[in-house]
Amino acid sequence: MIKKIIFATGNKDKMREIREILADMDVQVVSMKEAGIQADIVENGSTFEENAIIKAKTICEMTGEITLADDSGLEIDYLNKEPGIYSARYMGEDTSYHIKNANLIKRLEGVPDEKRTARFVCAVAAAFPDGRVETVRGTMEGRIGYEEKGENGFGYDPIFYLPEYGCTSAQLPREEKNRISHRGKALRAIKEELR
Repeated sequence: MIKKIIFATGNKDKMREIREILADMDVQVVSMKEAGIQADIVENGSTFEENAIIKAKTICEMTGEITLADDSGLEIDYLNKEPGIYSARYMGEDTSYHIKNANLIKRLEGVPDEKRTARFVCAVAAAFPDGRVETVRGTMEGRIGYEEKGENGFGYDPIFYLPEYGCTSAQLPREEKNRISHRGKALRAIKEELR
């Protein structure tokens, strides 16, 4: 029976989402920081899956604990799936998302709705002490909006418009977002692997 899982992230918004989604598993989920791990991990994979595996394996090998890691990002079809795996580093690591979002909206100026298709992608890797690694992927389809809207999300959520809900993912209630989000889908899939 799994008692503890380390999640290889320092992002507290992400940790809150992860804990909410994994709440029904009787397992302690700790971040790298909470586990007292300092690691400079070079994410040099060419896919979301490769980057998630790099993170999960590195921390698992350091700690001997089951480790989960995710790599997620935004793919905008019109921009050749940019920013993609570079979503967090797009326009520089410390650039605020207001600036990143404004830049993407500007790059799509004059592009009609049907060509503004995009998706959030989340790959989650689970690394086990016996060397086994499992990966899953979740996606959430939508479009890029024309302005930032909503306070519930983080990152690119305020410009990610969901036509079937008539709002951005930052305007959805948290429970609803966790139910339909790329991260929610991937975490529920990895839960099955852990069981």
